[in-house]
Amino acid sequence: MFSIQRITLREIRLTLKEPFRISSGVVTERRICLLELHTADGVTGWSECVAGEQPNYSPETIDTAWHAIREWLAARVLGVEFAEPGDVFAALDRNIRGHHMAKAAVEMGCWDVAARQRGVALSRLLGGTRDRVPTGISIGIQRDPDALVARAKQAVAQGYRKIKMKIEPGSDVEFVRAVREELGPGLHLMADANSAYSLRDADHLKQLDAFNLIMIEQPLDREDLLRHAKLQRVLATPICLDESITSVDRAADMIELDAGRIVNIKPGRVGGFAVSKAIHDLCLQHAVPVWCGGMFESGVGRSHNVALASLPNFSLPGDVSPSARYWERDIVTPEWTMDRDGMVHVPLHAAGIGVTVDTGRVDDLTVRREEFTA
Repeated sequence: MFSIQRITLREIRLTLKEPFRISSGVVTERRICLLELHTADGVTGWSECVAGEQPNYSPETIDTAWHAIREWLAARVLGVEFAEPGDVFAALDRNIRGHHMAKAAVEMGCWDVAARQRGVALSRLLGGTRDRVPTGISIGIQRDPDALVARAKQAVAQGYRKIKMKIEPGSDVEFVRAVREELGPGLHLMADANSAYSLRDADHLKQLDAFNLIMIEQPLDREDLLRHAKLQRVLATPICLDESITSVDRAADMIELDAGRIVNIKPGRVGGFAVSKAIHDLCLQHAVPVWCGGMFESGVGRSHNVALASLPNFSLPGDVSPSARYWERDIVTPEWTMDRDGMVHVPLHAAGIGVTVDTGRVDDLTVRREEFTA
């Protein structure tokens, strides 16, 4: 049993090493909401809310998530005894629609608390089976094909095992062609559209079939499962759904409609680990590969993603890049790194998330703080 007695919310600001452009906008700085959860017997867990500054990826933002935690969600766990961390999501979800990122932040913090209390690594509590996970890189939209080729070649030299290229109309077919021609047929490439296209673009997107991509991620709107199914019938390349998959039911609908053949599981997007595990298990049952995407997390959020990516059906490299990919200095020690084989090591030596939060640095970066008690 465990019971959360105090939750501290902090907003910190971390500037990206370089601007990152996708089809819906440019990110230069991350406003990050961190949660510190305390039990009465002195166990402390950490988590991170992945909601962005603007409602362009999902309807949630850091400010809506902060409001949801303050007004509704914190009270659902404070002073409540839970037998298992897997029970927390149901308590948070009862009669509160949406706010998956806010719910995930609270729920995933409870998983860290439970793991620390039991003296086990978070990955093992989740059911992880790996001690290393393959790592891919996500490259933002570049000014021209040559610039994208240069970034892709640099990523290959660094050891990344998959290269994801962000695309949008006008920066797609020729950009992908240039990378494939320069780097050869053996490199694992994928394209991510972040919903930048419509079904009218089907013939145009079909040109991407020529480049032997392992997937095209989220080409159409997040609500358009039916149109994704129509597009998948036209494309030879598997469609991967990201923003569209917000629950187990949505994943089941995707499978039944053949609206996609791969799923990107971001625990923050779906409400936390319990739902992520259920989606993982459903996809495993239907031989649908999954992988773990990223949301510009700090080292705290990265630790949760790495733990999840150690589950057996995460068979494709995830967006779990090392700390130095995005930050001059992270907020955890040790910082996340990648070995020469393009693998991130799953920390199994310590209970919980396996890294130590640099509380002094967090305090220095904090621009907003609020505390809730049972």
